Amino acid sequence: MFNLIQRLFAPVPTALPVADADLALAALLVRVARTDRMYAIEEVERIDRILMARHGFGSFEAAAMRAAAEKLEAEAPDTVRFTRVLKEAVALEDRMALVVALWEVALADGQRDAEEDHELRLLSGLLGLTDVESAAARQRAAIE
Repeated sequence: MFNLIQRLFAPVPTALPVADADLALAALLVRVARTDRMYAIEEVERIDRILMARHGFGSFEAAAMRAAAEKLEAEAPDTVRFTRVLKEAVALEDRMALVVALWEVALADGQRDAEEDHELRLLSGLLGLTDVESAAARQRAAIE
C-alpha cells in the first residue's frame, strides 16, 4: 500500500499494476461512501459485495481489501489522482462499470444526497464519461 501512496503522490503517477488499480478503485468506493460524512453499514456491505463480484473474493478477502482501501482513502491525496490512475488502467468502454459501482455505493443507504450527486458527476467526468452516461449508470445502479 505504501508503494501505491508514493505513486499517487508522484507529480505524474506511473501506470499501476492491476492489483494497485483494484485497490485504487476500492479506495474510491470508500471515498464515495464517506462523501456525505455517514459511512453507513449498507455502504460497507455494498462495497464488499462489489469487491466479491469483481474479484471472485469471499467475504473475508473482500473485507480485507476494503479495510486496506479505507486506510488508503484516508491517507491518499485528492480524488483526481485516483481517477487518473484508473483512467490509465481501465479502457474507456469498461469505465461505465466503475461508475455503476460508484453509484451503487452512493445509493446503498437509500438516501440521495446532493454532495454524493455532485461527487459522482465530478468522478464520471474525470473518468471520461458524459453526464448522460453518468445518469445511465445511476439508473443501472438503482436497479441492481
